[in-house]
Amino acid sequence: MLTVTSVALWISLVVPGQADSAAWKPLFNGKDLDGWKHVGPGKFVVEDGQLRTEGGMGLLYYEKEKLGDCVIRVVYKTKDRRSNSGLYIRIAEAPAEPWYAVHHGFEVQIADGGNGSRGTGSIYTFAESAAKPAEPGEWNTLEVTLRGTRVTTTLNGQPAADFDSSTLKADAGDKEGPGDPARTPRAESGYIGLQNHDEGSVVTFKEVSVRPLGAK
Repeated sequence: MLTVTSVALWISLVVPGQADSAAWKPLFNGKDLDGWKHVGPGKFVVEDGQLRTEGGMGLLYYEKEKLGDCVIRVVYKTKDRRSNSGLYIRIAEAPAEPWYAVHHGFEVQIADGGNGSRGTGSIYTFAESAAKPAEPGEWNTLEVTLRGTRVTTTLNGQPAADFDSSTLKADAGDKEGPGDPARTPRAESGYIGLQNHDEGSVVTFKEVSVRPLGAK
């Protein structure tokens, strides 16, 4: 006779994905923007259980809580190679406008036509990405691990970028170019957000989830 304990053990052994999915907490519910707030131009549209960018440059941030050490997972696809977006992390305070996140957080880039420190999976202008995205219209899984001052990313299971922000200096106010982020340290806990970049960029998200470090 199967007991409750034996059934649970069977599920964990025979269906390993069941245990993995239970560790992830969805931040986007697939129905509406509950828990999220948009600042700046453009917007995000909820359509067929997915989030789609429209216009910009704006930022949709998760306002319910700041995230410390954790793993963040987004599943996205681009309309074409020029489509641009990003996952912002470590945003120090609730942003009143989108540029606050640029200079008081880090952007994990989504720009499948880019490369190096401006390509998908990179820590924008800070650390290059070694991974290559799928073709436009195909889903990609981007995972970002936050551990203290260190940020690592993977794209479709392949290592992408690795950056330790402890190398940044409090008195460094220089930037690499117009619109590029300040080179100062960031908080080790902060809000996350998704960017809607411009009118011509269309990026769709079907998952935004988080799990504690160590959970599987």
